[in-house]
This record gives sequence, structure tokens and C-alpha cells, in this order.
Amino acid sequence: MPKSKRDRAVSLTATKKKGLEFKQNLISEIRECLDTYDNFFIVSMFNQRNLFLKELRQEWTDSKFLFGKNKVIALALGRDPESEYKDNLNKITPYLIGNIGLLFTNKTKEEVLSYFESHECPDYARSGNIATEDVTIQAGPLAQFQHTMEPQLRKLGMHTSLKKGIVTLDSDFVLCKKGDKLTPEQARLLKLFEHMQAVFKINVKVYWNKSGDYEIIDSTLEAEDNENGDSQGYESEQEMEQSDDEDKPIKKKLKNRK
Repeated sequence: MPKSKRDRAVSLTATKKKGLEFKQNLISEIRECLDTYDNFFIVSMFNQRNLFLKELRQEWTDSKFLFGKNKVIALALGRDPESEYKDNLNKITPYLIGNIGLLFTNKTKEEVLSYFESHECPDYARSGNIATEDVTIQAGPLAQFQHTMEPQLRKLGMHTSLKKGIVTLDSDFVLCKKGDKLTPEQARLLKLFEHMQAVFKINVKVYWNKSGDYEIIDSTLEAEDNENGDSQGYESEQEMEQSDDEDKPIKKKLKNRK
């Protein structure tokens, strides 16, 4: 039998990776923003979702959010007095830890702090998050699900059956207990039963302005950052989007904290 033309070996070495040019472009963009905007903030993200960041950008159209590898950001800012791009930037590079982002804006420090202190967005927890409350599903009909969902619920560990075409839980099911480290199955079930146990929030870590003044707003976030994400930061927003693909959240508008 002749060999199919579609059956061809593809060398993985042919795939292109983001290299020196990408890093140089990021450094140039960061420095251009430092020249353009009056104020610069290092912010720390908790339960980050690209969808919510897009909403932020829509609200902050006169400002700029940037993301990248922390080591590349440190090169752009400068690690010592000799290499720093502007005065005192080298003094804030030690705070480039965890999943951080850069905010460039002409808004005042007070405006920025007030906004992020009063805004957060509830979301569904992901695998690996810690459960914030006990959740038990009571036995009985689960009328919110179509009959086609019954096999999926069983695969997720629930003791379900079909009774007269209605998905029914045969016995009480403890979905999670407070303090549990959520498994992929638990995270999926929490979303199916619409229990939100995560909050997308941005905290301001460091402030710097064109005059070279700087302030460490919150230095206590470093340990939490290391627990909540990659200490190296995201290489780009495309990498953030890929992380969102595993469990895309239902879109929610930013709400004032109650």
C-alpha cells in the first residue's frame, strides 16, 4: 500500500520560540511607558483570569497594563544604580516576585489604591485552590441538569441515576470541606453547582513616579505570591490565556466589595 502523503514526520525543532527579539521588545515597551506615564505600579494578582484583565483595560483606557517574565522586567528597570533606567528603579526590582503585573498611569496614587481596595470579582475555584467553605449536595432530584449530564456526574464521583428521565442524587454527597485542596473533579463540580470559592483581586505592591520617589505599599505579599503562582511570572498575556483555557470562568463584571 502506498504511503499516505499526510503521514509525514514533523520535527519539533522547527517550531519557533519567543527569544531575544521578544524580550527586547518587552524591555523597549516598558521603558517607553516609563517615559510616557507619570506613575508606575507593581501589582500582584490573585486568581488571575485574562477575561477580567480585559475588563480592567476597558475601564482603564488611559492607562497601560503590561505582563512578562520577572527577570526580563528587572532588566528593563535595572538591577543596580548603574543599570537602572530611571532614578531609584533598582530599589523596587526586589519586589518582582510571583504573579505580578505592571500598571502605568497618570492617575494619582490615591486613585489607584482606592480603586483596587474596593474592587474584586468572585469566580470559580480551580484545581489546587483551597476550599473556603463546606459544600454538601443533598440527595434528591437534580432538576437543573439534563439527562445527558448524568454519566458525567457519575464520572465526577457522584452517586447518581436516572429516575423517570430526571437526574437524581441517590445519597447526600460531600463535595468538599473547608481547607481541602481541590481536585480537578471537585473544581468542576463546584462550577456545575454554581458555588464560587475564589476571588480575582489585584493588590498594589509598589509605587514609583517620574520624580524618582517610590513607596513599598505592601511587602507582605511575597510569601502569598509564591503560594499562588509561578515565581517567575508569566512570559506574556498569551501564556495567561492558555492557563485560562483549562477552566474558563463565567463572565462577571467587577463589583464593589460589600
